[in-house]
Amino acid sequence: MIVSVSRRTDIPAFYSDWFFNRLHDGFVDVPNPFNNKQISRINLSPNTVDCFVFWTKDASPMLNRLDELKGYNYYFQYTITPYGKDVEPGILNKKKVLDTFKELSKTIGKNKVILRYDPIFFNKKYTFNYHVRAFENLCKKLQGYTEKCVISFIDLYKKTERNTRNLHITKLEDKDVENISMEFSKIGEKYGIVIETCSEKYNLEKYGINHGKCIDDKLISQILGF
Repeated sequence: MIVSVSRRTDIPAFYSDWFFNRLHDGFVDVPNPFNNKQISRINLSPNTVDCFVFWTKDASPMLNRLDELKGYNYYFQYTITPYGKDVEPGILNKKKVLDTFKELSKTIGKNKVILRYDPIFFNKKYTFNYHVRAFENLCKKLQGYTEKCVISFIDLYKKTERNTRNLHITKLEDKDVENISMEFSKIGEKYGIVIETCSEKYNLEKYGINHGKCIDDKLISQILGF
């Protein structure tokens, strides 16, 4: 069994104590988000869990407790965005974020820490040139600490559009996606970081960017050794 921890919230950043308590007890009860009376009990023993996939923007609460994951296989999807407090009011100090990323990579291996740069959007402040500069700066600082970066582009669903109205986001055209993907691919190659997309309709293979998977079966096979 592969356990995603978690796309609903940032468990490593905010609920790591709860997670380790669940690990020690050997199970977690998960309510159905559409029917809270329907509860599923998930066995979390090492014999049952093949791999944990952690999603986070801040792994620091888990750094000193990784020994409690002994006997488990796992990897991290680590999101670092180029945005400021106008987009993410609770944003952490970027130096701290980068330092934690590097420390995690040194502890568990760079192949097990996947950088995520998403979602990408444009407005008057966060322009094409802004993203190119930010991405190169990020890759330069994380060179040797990760092997892969996953990118995605914002989907302006009705709820997203309503919640981001104050940001005046520009609708992405295909040429915008292709142009920035071409630049990101060059930067990734320069710093030894493979670029992939996640859940994207765009075919960017001509720029050396393949469709990736959030739950990466190839990486999990590599980690498990079979």
